[in-house]
Amino acid sequence: MTEKLKRFLRDKRAITPVLSNLLLTVVAVAAMAIATTATYVITTNLKENMSERIIAEDLWFNNSTRNISVYLHNVGKVAIHVSAVYVNHTSHYFTSPFILEISEHGWLNITMLDGWSPSSLYYVDIVTTRGTHTADYYRVP
Repeated sequence: MTEKLKRFLRDKRAITPVLSNLLLTVVAVAAMAIATTATYVITTNLKENMSERIIAEDLWFNNSTRNISVYLHNVGKVAIHVSAVYVNHTSHYFTSPFILEISEHGWLNITMLDGWSPSSLYYVDIVTTRGTHTADYYRVP
């Protein structure tokens, strides 16, 4: 009996295919786990970006404060964080931090240090932290 056991332990032919199959299985499982995680992260980020919707419902040029007041409404499925405001492609100060939760609305005040000219046309662009823009041209009355 010991002779057969010694011969079985010395025979390495069956160990190599078993180890290679086991190694291949481990590599395949690890690759699928990485692919599944990457897919989840990518689709979650896309879903948030596509769910972000903001509307500028009203805009006022306030003569007494020399501010522009924009009434924004969050009609998307995620909270909105305004990160930048541009007037005629120039960055301007605004009430920060400006956050609108789902279905919320509120006034965003933009500081115009140099003021504005009557009957002039201004391009107002509001940008969120996810990169969504709401922009339009407005004429001073």
